[in-house]
Amino acid sequence: MVISPQTLFTGRQLVWLPECASTNSEAQTLLGQNRASEGCTIITDFQTSGRGQRGNTWEAAPGENLTLSVVWQPTFLAASQQFLLSQAVALGLHDWAQTLLGPDPKLKVKWPNDLYFGQQKLAGILIENALNGAKIQHSIVGIGININQQQFGHGAATSFSLLTGRFYSREELAARLLECLERRYLQLRAGQVGALRSAYLQALYRYQEEQPYEVAGRRVSGQIVGVEEDGRLALSIGGELRRFALQEIRYLPAGSAV
Repeated sequence: MVISPQTLFTGRQLVWLPECASTNSEAQTLLGQNRASEGCTIITDFQTSGRGQRGNTWEAAPGENLTLSVVWQPTFLAASQQFLLSQAVALGLHDWAQTLLGPDPKLKVKWPNDLYFGQQKLAGILIENALNGAKIQHSIVGIGININQQQFGHGAATSFSLLTGRFYSREELAARLLECLERRYLQLRAGQVGALRSAYLQALYRYQEEQPYEVAGRRVSGQIVGVEEDGRLALSIGGELRRFALQEIRYLPAGSAV
């Protein structure tokens, strides 16, 4: 795969692999060998052991989607600010998706950083940070996007091709994606935190909507009212403000009984 993103550093060092276990693992190996410059990007046609949030796997058909990892060095961020990077990456992905689907109100970021169209998942993000004291030393940003795949093992996933009826050049899409990601990363590096947080809430799935969730094995109805600086999801449940980490809450289908 040959791509030429119009970026300062993201994707300038490109490693393409026909197949690998995990692009995040490959990035970690390069970092351990001191062979990954900032912006180093690893892309594969087929990931055999892709990882997702909550310890899940990421499955994608060979040669039909985009599976990549980007190495950044956000040493300007404190360890306590890790979620700011997650927001920037999610927004970069959302920006890029809008270039394909337009400003469709169904296109949303599902907390913490999945990309959804309606009730179906288009892409997932897994960020692994290495700390040096109170600062982030480096980050590996893993992204899996459903591009041309036509069939999925479950109905909760879709692809850009299924949504538009088009077949896409993955090389061209990869270049544009890296440009959108770097743009948001540079915004973060410039300290424009307020703008990032505001844009993230505007793109957030179910924001300020009364919807069903599962908390501690119990169905509840709540409204997402924000996201804390540490990344916890803030919900108003029965007039009470509650905050949840990733493992503490589960989204239930919209319209399901509470």
